[in-house]
Amino acid sequence: MTAHRRHKSSHLITALALGSLMALSACSSGASAVQAGADSVSDPKPGGNLRVGIVGGSAKDSLDAHAPVTHPDQARVIQLYDTLASYDNEHKIQMALADSITPSADATTWTVHLRDGLKFSDGRPLTAEDVIFTFRRITDPASPQSGASALSTLNRDALKATDSQTVVFSFSAPNSTFPDTAAQYSLGIVPADYDPKKPIGAGPFMMETFTAGQQSVFVKNPHYWQAGQPLVDKVTIIDFPDDTARVNALLGGQVDAIDQLPLGQVNVVKANPAMKVLESATGSWLPFTMRVDQEPFNDPKVRQAFRLIIDRQQMVDQVLGGHGTVGNDMYSPLDPCYPSDTPQRTQDIEKAKQLLAEAGKSNLTVDLVTSPVAAGLVEAAQVFAQQAKAAGVTVNVKKVDPGEFYGEQYLQWTFAQDFWFTRDYLSQASNSGFATSPYNETHWADQEWTELVTRAQATTDSETRCGLIKKAQQIEFERGGNIIWGFPNSVDAYSAAVQGLTPDKSGIPLTSFGFRNAWLNK
Repeated sequence: MTAHRRHKSSHLITALALGSLMALSACSSGASAVQAGADSVSDPKPGGNLRVGIVGGSAKDSLDAHAPVTHPDQARVIQLYDTLASYDNEHKIQMALADSITPSADATTWTVHLRDGLKFSDGRPLTAEDVIFTFRRITDPASPQSGASALSTLNRDALKATDSQTVVFSFSAPNSTFPDTAAQYSLGIVPADYDPKKPIGAGPFMMETFTAGQQSVFVKNPHYWQAGQPLVDKVTIIDFPDDTARVNALLGGQVDAIDQLPLGQVNVVKANPAMKVLESATGSWLPFTMRVDQEPFNDPKVRQAFRLIIDRQQMVDQVLGGHGTVGNDMYSPLDPCYPSDTPQRTQDIEKAKQLLAEAGKSNLTVDLVTSPVAAGLVEAAQVFAQQAKAAGVTVNVKKVDPGEFYGEQYLQWTFAQDFWFTRDYLSQASNSGFATSPYNETHWADQEWTELVTRAQATTDSETRCGLIKKAQQIEFERGGNIIWGFPNSVDAYSAAVQGLTPDKSGIPLTSFGFRNAWLNK
């Protein structure tokens, strides 16, 4: 996944009509006190070791703040590094390390002001120079990180600290979505002498031990900026590529919580009074990715045919057990500009056969590469292979381990899958839609689409921007490389002793991996 992946977006931009550009400030801060979950039965309680089983992981596991790939990577960076802004459970932007992010009238300049008294986990002050280093590292032309694409118009050499707490960002074109970018978890602020092998951050925890593909242990950051957090003394994150092992670890008491509860186990866990299920509707998606630059998917008729082969409701029912909603080959359903009035695409086998015949691809055989990197991915591949038979298409499902899936061949698979968390459209497009995007799995390079999205990114009037986004979405609906059949709910499970987890729209498991909010009622 994607996602050095993967994350969410900003509704601030909705309010960014030129002339009414509004600064974000800490008055709406997510720096609130601990949020108690609906099932909470105890007051917040400090101490203890929260042990969490996370899907995926391999020898390629990383601690790099700006290059997380898998679920364990994402869980780790969120513990180690905080960002300038963040999202709340309703997918609204809040301030984090910054107490304000203020645009100029034309949104070509944004001024970031840091909170008072910020420190890294080693006790050193976090200053404007560290922010500048962070953004220059992310956008280094020699080694661009996952957030670089969204910052393509940043004048990185012109980043300027006007004092120890203030940084001025200038862009070569209006940037209406900078707060959204600044809230991505892969843009954590690091010190100017940052070394990923000895990770120092301003997140709620700091690293104690790390063994790639196995386990990582974090202890409380004594200098954390949010008063009273984190509550637990320690977090232990354990990789579990195997679903059964992960569930058994929870039921056997080896871990306190797991992400991505296999949907077939939901009722089993619910029946256990010592366990809880945490389910949230999200804008996450599990696409089939067709490379538009390779046979047979370089023919739009083949891509259209594959989209007509799929029975989306059956996928949601069988793969997700009903824990999700049907998709329409367009992402970012929580974006206020999402074209919900587009007619729903449904299965049409005869039309699919016709398109394949017109493309000279009747009785087609393809390989579909899958991996257990997210709940439902392998099952979706198997169901699709069955559905494709009706159209005369043979789909050979090739299951590989997570390390191979995200290894040297990642981004090279002709027909594969992936997962993405909730993001608004422009943020998602920066990550996966441009030829220069870090996760352009479909090798999408549509000139008309690129021009529309580029204009949208530079448009500060929300109504005009929405119009451009809807046109871009329509292009992807007609000829894009993703098959987006559904939006799965986030379904996790945890011991009833764990408190502070709440429903969350981000799609990032276990309330956006915000373990700083959790406590143990033991």
